Amino acid sequence: MNRFLTDMAASSERRAQQARRREPLPALMRRARERAPAPPLKLSPQGFDIIAELKLRSPAAGALGSADDDWLGRVRGYARGGAAAVSVLTEPDRFDGSLEHLDAAAQALAPLGVPAMRKDFLVDPYQVWEARACGAGGVLVILRMLDAARIVELLDVAAATGLFVLLEAFDAADLGLAQRLLSARATVHEQVLVGINCRDLQTLQVVPQRFAELAALLPPDRPGVAESGVQRAADAAQMAHLGYRLALIGSALMSTPDPARLIAEMLEQGRKVQP
Repeated sequence: MNRFLTDMAASSERRAQQARRREPLPALMRRARERAPAPPLKLSPQGFDIIAELKLRSPAAGALGSADDDWLGRVRGYARGGAAAVSVLTEPDRFDGSLEHLDAAAQALAPLGVPAMRKDFLVDPYQVWEARACGAGGVLVILRMLDAARIVELLDVAAATGLFVLLEAFDAADLGLAQRLLSARATVHEQVLVGINCRDLQTLQVVPQRFAELAALLPPDRPGVAESGVQRAADAAQMAHLGYRLALIGSALMSTPDPARLIAEMLEQGRKVQP
């Protein structure tokens, strides 16, 4: 694991420990179970979908917004544009995110029938319960950061709480691990997506050719997600052509004044393509 993910994992572990001291796991589990169910993740029969991202800062791009912006209006715009889910960064130090953002986004999205997904560097099952307690309908799990036993723990808690999971891979080894873990599970009815993040973890620059290089290694029975580097409608069409069922899009949507329009354009082009 490289330095960036090592630092993020250590920071995440500290946050989890601090949260446990504030609210023991049994109390958190009660609160999570009392939360109204999140809208389910529904993929379009037209064949291509978008997970739109609320991201106020990126280590690669810098500030993309601020807590003073109308970011809830942007989140609602994502839903109006047709996003299947909204990814909400909750990492505070490098991405300016928070659980409060997740909670507010989930509340805003629930009447629109769109789930929120907690995007963070999760290392502890406690954090999956946190996500559900804040109204999330899904969580991101980064394969590179965790051993197989811990990934299974996170998958088990997500299944128990009704959350979908986006398993994030960076290379062929990550995808092989995802395939082994998912093949060993007793059911394929859990909603588990498998994504390829084409960002180089050393330089933090995107390497778009990785989408083509790795597409054939995606588990065939799970929806594939293209993460990072999708900026335009033509990019969405290219991902669909390569066989990706969804794209997760953050910086491009945070940078446009009309995210609903950009999402609609991407969906239109992506859904024209037969992989």
